[in-house]
Amino acid sequence: MAEVLLFHHAQGQTPGFHAFADDLRRAGHTVHTPDLFGGRTFGSIEDGVTYAREVGFGKLTLAGEQAAAELSAELVYAGFSLGVVPAQKLAQTRAGAKGALLFYSCLPVSEFGGVWPEGLPVQIHGMDADPFFADEGDLDAARELVASAEHAELFLYPGDQHYFADSSLPSYDAAAAALLKKRVLDFLEKLEGEVHEHS
Repeated sequence: MAEVLLFHHAQGQTPGFHAFADDLRRAGHTVHTPDLFGGRTFGSIEDGVTYAREVGFGKLTLAGEQAAAELSAELVYAGFSLGVVPAQKLAQTRAGAKGALLFYSCLPVSEFGGVWPEGLPVQIHGMDADPFFADEGDLDAARELVASAEHAELFLYPGDQHYFADSSLPSYDAAAAALLKKRVLDFLEKLEGEVHEHS
């Protein structure tokens, strides 16, 4: 099955984050969950982002790259919000990537070298009225990525919540989260099917 490197969001490794990783594991996938916050969790996005700024986004991204360096190159890189930064950077710049899953966030491809790797499949998930996703450039970046890449999908869900797939937070949307999870599992299963076809 797939091997996934999954990065947490700005509230840290919440119970909902761990539950999501465990759901992927139950489906047979290997999921690595490095903690970029050293065990800290935060009660709000704002507090988490403040902490991330204090540490430095560059340092957090570097910690994500160091976590990847200890693993196989043939990974699916996944991240929630803040975690999209190391996930997307690794997907674009580390040879051997199998896929990318970008939740609630997307950076312009130009941030990490200007081109999406040829043939690399990616899914981007976000709510259509989430102010963090729809109003701060992420949705535009996602649409540009989908327009420029061969195997790219953008899934928009009705609503205005940011962390809508985290079952431990008030922003949780059970219906949207279930659909997101189904699409992610289908994505990982399809990747594995393609690997077997080529081996």
